[in-house]
Amino acid sequence: MHETHLASGKVRELYALDDDRLLLVASDRISTFDVVLPTEIPDKGRVLTGLSAFWFARTREIVPNHLLGLRDDGRSTECRRLEMLPIECVVRGYLSGSGWKDYVATGAVCGHRLPPGLVESEQLPEPIFTPATKAQTGHDENIDSAAAAELVGESRFDEVERVALELYAFASDHARTRGIVLADTKLELGVDEHGRLVLGDEAFTPDSSRFWPADDYAPGGPQPSFDKQFVRDYCESLGWDKTPPGPDLPDDVVAGTRARYVDAFERLTGISFDDYLADPDVVLA
Repeated sequence: MHETHLASGKVRELYALDDDRLLLVASDRISTFDVVLPTEIPDKGRVLTGLSAFWFARTREIVPNHLLGLRDDGRSTECRRLEMLPIECVVRGYLSGSGWKDYVATGAVCGHRLPPGLVESEQLPEPIFTPATKAQTGHDENIDSAAAAELVGESRFDEVERVALELYAFASDHARTRGIVLADTKLELGVDEHGRLVLGDEAFTPDSSRFWPADDYAPGGPQPSFDKQFVRDYCESLGWDKTPPGPDLPDDVVAGTRARYVDAFERLTGISFDDYLADPDVVLA
């Protein structure tokens, strides 16, 4: 089968299989502060692919998704082509990251006025949908619902907000039973040829979400996490100016990061990572 290379993202390579199908290949690249680092994290792409497929198989009742099948390499996903929406669909259940910075500055996050006196990493009274623009370069910009509705249309926005909040509630409840707090997540939604909303890209992975160990959760500051924070903290410690080229990662940071990704996979799925490597379809059962 002839595959045509369409694009390279920070982590993924995108190929066309035919007019209706794409091949999404997750590499082991890791980016921090929007810079792809020269050192790869072994098996990271397989963790992202396997976890996404695990969630896709379990959220079909909420919204259809782009998954057609997994390839034996554990990092390649055959998927349907979609017209992706021009917004990042972010749901926050806890006050962290850019949401915390916005709250400190304005008392609100993306137009959601929040109670005074909240502390960093505190659970919000209820999860909020906080869309962002998709930046071609640099950082995505947080926007309010009115600006997002202008980009996608009022009725589509209402549907996207409802679906994103439902997906977050489902994944958050599941993660909590596995000893993990899903603090926030970024989802990518698109539209198929029939005009239906479809979940695409990746879902509830350490790259698209903040996962915290529930046992260690203590609001009032940053939390230990299963995501790229370990790498970010190392890069911050170097005094690097966050412009390319990024720093090389030492072996212990690589090993520690891989261990966090694999731990997140195994905790969330209840499946041994070695079993996934032997048969990727195990996450679909």
